Amino acid sequence: MLAFILRRLLQSIAVLLAVGVVAFSLFRYVGDPINAMVGQDTTMEERAELRTKLGLNDPAPVQFFHFIANAAQGKFGLSYRTSEPVGRLILERIPATLELSLCAAVFALFVGVPMGVYTGLYPKHWSSRLFQAVSLIGISLPTFLIGILLILVFAVWLRLLPSFGRGETVQIGWWTTNFLTWSGLKALILPSITLGLFQLTLLMRLVRSEMLEVMRTDYIKFARARGLTNRAINFGHALKNTLVPVITVTGLQLGALIAFAIVTETVFAWPGVGQLFIQSVQFSDIPVMAAYLMLIGLLFVLINLTVDLLYFVVDPRLRSQGGTARVAGH
Repeated sequence: MLAFILRRLLQSIAVLLAVGVVAFSLFRYVGDPINAMVGQDTTMEERAELRTKLGLNDPAPVQFFHFIANAAQGKFGLSYRTSEPVGRLILERIPATLELSLCAAVFALFVGVPMGVYTGLYPKHWSSRLFQAVSLIGISLPTFLIGILLILVFAVWLRLLPSFGRGETVQIGWWTTNFLTWSGLKALILPSITLGLFQLTLLMRLVRSEMLEVMRTDYIKFARARGLTNRAINFGHALKNTLVPVITVTGLQLGALIAFAIVTETVFAWPGVGQLFIQSVQFSDIPVMAAYLMLIGLLFVLINLTVDLLYFVVDPRLRSQGGTARVAGH
């Protein structure tokens, strides 16, 4: 297992370096950062002095090394738009995005998996067919349209939930949380449903297909022949054997929720890093864009590494083979 972890860590470092190359290319090849940092009255001598101070005259490999070294310390320079440290801007916004993504993931997991189990156990029941028909909505409709429809129904017509912002938050150190105020909890409901609906339908369909496949296997028939109860068969045997693909998809979708929360944060004016990224694109704020890319790359790497380690807990075949036999197709 140790060799497996070391191999995954080396692969993770390689992925982060590749993301670093993309982020560094933004700094080096997308316009001249000096033009965004100085005014029209700045002389050529002042521009040249600033360029030397920032190390922009150094060879590209030297600049890349400095960029990676600073990124490892969380230093991405100053925002062109606000002249504030990029690290501080990210830290101010990341709690909002992580809490929103966490709530969306919990919603998708605790609603999608039971729906998948039910539709897998009773595929011909009318309620299962209804769940499958409703799931098509989550897959077919774009995220921004789902958000707008939820705002129209629950915020405009029924006036039950807020349509934008985080509501009241509580400061705990550098972290700001929605979970400790009623206003903050209400503000989480609509964006969490909007963000998690696609993942919910994906999990439901995945669990359903896995349950249908598992229920046809020989060991399930043997379990029935031994006289085990339906509860023991369905949840002790069948559901347990569907967990590996569910863990895979859940882990990857958690990263996707964080990375692609941009649309949801824009629709609901949610003050997270996704909205910060959209603003940085509009103003060509390259340091913020580069920091966002590195942050998302790091989150995906950490989530994938965690998912790989969870395989050892769920699937004994991987423990017996030293982690080399990752389940095919997952």
